[in-house]
Amino acid sequence: MTDFATLGLSSALLKSVAAAGYTTPTPIQQAAIPHVLAGNDLMGLAQTGTGKTAAFGLPLIERLLARPAPAAPRGTRALILAPTRELVNQIAQNLITFVKGSSLQVTTIMGGVSMGPQIKRMARGCDILVATPGRLIDLIERNALRLDGVEYLVLDEADQMLDLGFIHALRRIATLIPKKRQTLLFSATMPKQIEELSRSYLND
Repeated sequence: MTDFATLGLSSALLKSVAAAGYTTPTPIQQAAIPHVLAGNDLMGLAQTGTGKTAAFGLPLIERLLARPAPAAPRGTRALILAPTRELVNQIAQNLITFVKGSSLQVTTIMGGVSMGPQIKRMARGCDILVATPGRLIDLIERNALRLDGVEYLVLDEADQMLDLGFIHALRRIATLIPKKRQTLLFSATMPKQIEELSRSYLND
């Protein structure tokens, strides 16, 4: 039986995993975590509810902690895009549990709520930003957010983002992020558009 200790995570992060009540990694976590820790780009196909947030979140946090650096004002080191406000909140709550006790800051940006507090939060920058694509572009257009410092990019529920019409926003975001980055794309299904999207986003 595999446990999280065999996947290459540090003892500090293993404590967070145990505190969050995780014991045995799911198949997507077993498959993804070592590849992400190794710095590879990744495309993961897994249904909602299979533990994708930990599959990308744990190794992402590990890599950020291994190379501490302050986020630039209005910037972020890791950008996680998700299709809905509910999913953004869910991912952020999980990540906040994992970063407890570390210096990493998790921030959310999403539609359906006032933009003012989000602009204020982003003024000092953050380590991990979880956002919906539409609101992210709103803040970029207001010069309240920049993506030139992104080292890690995660697209979660990519097929759902396409279903909701975010393809143009995703293409635009891709042009604003440094080419040198690690990219992780997760999707429950693999329609042709996801294949095309993966080619424009994933390198190694």
